[in-house]
Amino acid sequence: MGSDQADGRSQETGRRALLGAAVLGAGGAVLGLPGAARAADARTAGRAGRGLKSLPVPTIIGHRGTSGYRPEHTFGSYDLALDLGADVVEAGDLVPTRDGHLVCRHEPEIGGTTDVAAHPEFAGRRTTKTLDGVPTTGWFTEDFTLAELKRLRAVERIPANRPHNTLYDGRWEIPTFEEVLKWQDEQTRKRGRQVWIYPETKHPTYFRKLGLGLEERVAKLLRKYGKDGRNSPVILQSFEPTSIQRLNRLVDNPLVVLLSSADSRPYDFVEANDPRTVADLITPRGLREIAGYAQGIGPTLDLVIPRKADGTLAEPTTLVSDAHRVGLVLHPYTMRNENPFLPAEYRKGSAADAYGDAFGAFATYFATGIDGVFTDNADTGLLARADFLKG
Repeated sequence: MGSDQADGRSQETGRRALLGAAVLGAGGAVLGLPGAARAADARTAGRAGRGLKSLPVPTIIGHRGTSGYRPEHTFGSYDLALDLGADVVEAGDLVPTRDGHLVCRHEPEIGGTTDVAAHPEFAGRRTTKTLDGVPTTGWFTEDFTLAELKRLRAVERIPANRPHNTLYDGRWEIPTFEEVLKWQDEQTRKRGRQVWIYPETKHPTYFRKLGLGLEERVAKLLRKYGKDGRNSPVILQSFEPTSIQRLNRLVDNPLVVLLSSADSRPYDFVEANDPRTVADLITPRGLREIAGYAQGIGPTLDLVIPRKADGTLAEPTTLVSDAHRVGLVLHPYTMRNENPFLPAEYRKGSAADAYGDAFGAFATYFATGIDGVFTDNADTGLLARADFLKG
């Protein structure tokens, strides 16, 4: 229990006002009701009002845009997510440049997501660093100015699973967070509906030790564009609870704590010698603590329904009901169409780039009562939601 946590609790009352809109929707009946009963309520939930209440339930969140179809974190990926109808676009895993700009990359190491290796002028930048305790070799955003990064182009991160995406290698540059905020406004005007984004602070402890604190930079840009309020269409997320607590003091946006495997430890806990694991955070006590400074959690899907040793799904945990009981929404990650990413019973064949029964998997996860899901394939998610809402 650090000062950040205590400070977060002091703001609980104000935060709770937003929770009602997010979880209770249009009648308070979307708290994990099974099957057709929940589907009937979900039809009307989230259709009126402002803030999170305006989002459909279950919410379809375009993971890094539409990374099932375009190289991730590019405007090509973000645009297609909107074209396909995603409710929210995860526009921005935020990492800094050497000169302090925030850019959108899955990781600060960019060897796997850009053509940097093809630039001989940057060959000397390749290095090995310890990133959250793990030795990592490659090229890192913090070693480049923004002008230098703009000379690079994005490429497909997992070509073995998505060889069709390599068609678009080299087409798009790396976007900045400021460009994303401008894009959000432009797309809202163009499409006649509010565009929502869901940026993440990546490795905030690592960058703070380098003098490149993320949260203050995020807050400054949100204030500049008038997007720092509780009804703002910008949901902020992080795997480090202290990053969310810091953001809770800087802005009033909806906030979400991301949760990895049960036996993992957030890296800010590692640095602070806090022995707790994610398993501790998803206990009723841990969830109550999170509810003091955040509006939701983003657990891995395996925390909602664990997998057996053979890769098939076991029985659902109580995480959905436990989180809803303390007023937290759940936006688990990540649904993908390809076989290797699906539970074993939903795979079709063994080809790494072939689609399995993604619709069946979506239906199973929706039935647990989750409030939304991150997906690389927004169109599949929307069709699956339509089926679910029909009961």
